[in-house]
Amino acid sequence: MIYDAFQKKAIDYIKAGHSVIVSAPTGAGKTVIAEYVINDCLQKGTKVIYTAPIKALSNQKFRDFHQGFPDKIGILTGDVSINPDAPVLIMTTEIFRNKVLEESSNLGNYSWIIFDEVHYLDDYERGTVWEESLIFLPHHMKMLALSATIPNIDEMSSWLQSIHKIPLKIVKENSRPVPLHFFYQIHGEIVDNLRKVSSRAYRQQHLRYHGKPNRPDSLIKHLSETDKLPCIYFVFGRKRAEYLAEEIIRFDFLNQEEKAEIIALFNGLCEKFDLVNDKSAQLMLPLIKNGIAYHHAGMLPTLKEVVERLFTSRLIKVIFTTETFALGINMPARSVIFDELRKFYGKSFATLKTRDFFQMAGRAGRRGIDTEGFVYSRVNPRWISFPELHRVIYGTPEPVKSRFNASYATILNLYERYREKLYDIYPLSFHYHQAKARFRKKAVELMRNKVKILKELGYIRKNELTQKGYFAAKIYGYELSLSELYEQGVLEKLSELELGILCVALVFEPRKIIALPKITSGARSLQHITNNIVSRVNKIEEGFGIKPLSKAYHYHLALCLEAWIKKEEFDRLLRYTDADEGEIIRNFRMAVQILRELLDTPASAEFKNKARNVMHLINRDIIDAEKQLRG
Repeated sequence: MIYDAFQKKAIDYIKAGHSVIVSAPTGAGKTVIAEYVINDCLQKGTKVIYTAPIKALSNQKFRDFHQGFPDKIGILTGDVSINPDAPVLIMTTEIFRNKVLEESSNLGNYSWIIFDEVHYLDDYERGTVWEESLIFLPHHMKMLALSATIPNIDEMSSWLQSIHKIPLKIVKENSRPVPLHFFYQIHGEIVDNLRKVSSRAYRQQHLRYHGKPNRPDSLIKHLSETDKLPCIYFVFGRKRAEYLAEEIIRFDFLNQEEKAEIIALFNGLCEKFDLVNDKSAQLMLPLIKNGIAYHHAGMLPTLKEVVERLFTSRLIKVIFTTETFALGINMPARSVIFDELRKFYGKSFATLKTRDFFQMAGRAGRRGIDTEGFVYSRVNPRWISFPELHRVIYGTPEPVKSRFNASYATILNLYERYREKLYDIYPLSFHYHQAKARFRKKAVELMRNKVKILKELGYIRKNELTQKGYFAAKIYGYELSLSELYEQGVLEKLSELELGILCVALVFEPRKIIALPKITSGARSLQHITNNIVSRVNKIEEGFGIKPLSKAYHYHLALCLEAWIKKEEFDRLLRYTDADEGEIIRNFRMAVQILRELLDTPASAEFKNKARNVMHLINRDIIDAEKQLRG
């Protein structure tokens, strides 16, 4: 195989026995380096772990690698376990973090770990998990860390070398194998440089409110007429993706031969994934016939996979999708369109980060097929200033910043190992490496306050973990919310149905548009108990300045779960909630993950049998992620 210069450089370092961190644009070919490590480990008879930030990417990598190494690949996520003793084991970063904290001795046979999308270190929700995984990485394991282009890769490398005392080589690649050409749709016109954008809008203030509208259909028509399809059209809302797909259904991008091919492929995939009679699949069929599709987290996971497979067949010419389609999943197109350059960042809408923009824009341009990729941004001067627009397109990608905030479970696992010396762990963090003295002091104080809470609530006594402490140490992310119920005997007394409802209520995060439906009197009683317990815990946390607070329970899916356990068909569950199909499945699967974690706690054998039964009642048919992945 002929390697690009940066790929060869990284592989030469690996051959010399060095750990390597690679920073390169989306689509540059970082996966080739990972494949070399995997092949090398298999040839030498050693094992390798491949971690990814989200389950969708883990599943995608499992499918990709399974084609090349069918008997050598395994996967472990919260809801899937296939061939867990395989020499190549794919897992989410959360699973790896749990392993290094709880059972690191079992990692002795693994010589390498590949961290894919390591820039996730500064993700607000998942960043701490990445940091903990890197801090507690066993010293015998070499590391390949793959990152999007970031300006502080040297800083990250310096930190990792300082805590692991290993030779870590940096490989940087700034150019793309397929260059990008940028266009802008503004006031109904398409222009190809920012100077023209400025003259057409930002210097003509009256047009900011009275210019011609940017019509998505006219932009799609332009791409079709100028041979710039297929296209990935990024939107930042699920309903918007579906709406835009329906808006362009009058376009027909396929000839009769292609129509026959895609219909046959669609029908075959629907049969494979039990979607023949599914209403959502049938609603999408008229779009599919014309080479159009949409893809977002609210869809059935199996229907999303059907769309992904159709897209890789090159018969889908326009796909409207949310940003998860850009994360590591190898589905490039000739062009990319941004519906807007603003998105919701946790608490409010803000202009896209440059790094996020290029994560998505990097899907334009297919290596070996296109000589250039085309990126179109729909610009509304009312919502984005010219300096902001310039920064998104031509600014330096944002540096990775630490989000380190150790969970209660992490602290309990560390306390069991180090007792009061656990505070010596903080100087190993990237946060310590980056922060000024006063922020370091604040971070240590936060850890001390969490330990004080754990002692006050009886998780630690006389410098030892109590039974409740050992229970909480197994429940990452939901420690206090669930462990307080365990201590009070509430968990053990629940029926199977109530336990299922409780676990779904624990993981569910309601969006503002989802109304709370009526719930049964039994669930209402449970709601009263859990609200009181979490309120008490939150009050203590607020007194110590802890953020975020322990998770509240939300019973929006209680009736759905009850109907599912009583064997109702999945499509009938939508009568009980405003949540999307994909949300229901995702939360049911997360509840299964919680139930699986409960099996490792010091709860009674009787309770564990109950949890196991509930797990089997929920994890059937379309909820069973493992069944889908094996399909």
